[in-house]
Amino acid sequence: MLEAILWPLVAQVALTLVVAVRMYTVRIAEMRARRIGPQRLATSRDMAQLENITAADNFRNLFELPVLFYAICPLLYVTGHVTPLQVGLAWAFVLARYAHSFIHVTYNRVMHRFRAFVLSMVCVFAMWIVFAVQLAHAR
Repeated sequence: MLEAILWPLVAQVALTLVVAVRMYTVRIAEMRARRIGPQRLATSRDMAQLENITAADNFRNLFELPVLFYAICPLLYVTGHVTPLQVGLAWAFVLARYAHSFIHVTYNRVMHRFRAFVLSMVCVFAMWIVFAVQLAHAR
């Protein structure tokens, strides 16, 4: 049961890899099409001249809220507090993040993306709350 918490973690890292590949594919294609040399995009301010930045925006998002997920999963593993509830919340978090990324890099409807974000936020904070309760009862 302990290792079950690691699979959602692997799935989240896989999502980050997929978005990174999409970001670089879109970025390189646009740079070639518009004949923009790499040095002209040396800073984030320079990068703003690109037209298709949703994949890059989403990539940055994958290092904001998911940081809390990347922290809680190993803590659950090393403390032995992995439960079916925690694994379920972890998978729900990952599925919501997949939905968020899909919406963000495709049709980018803000309210749809926001709902996926809120669901993922609720899941990760619930994981932390359950963990805190488990720690308090473990004394």
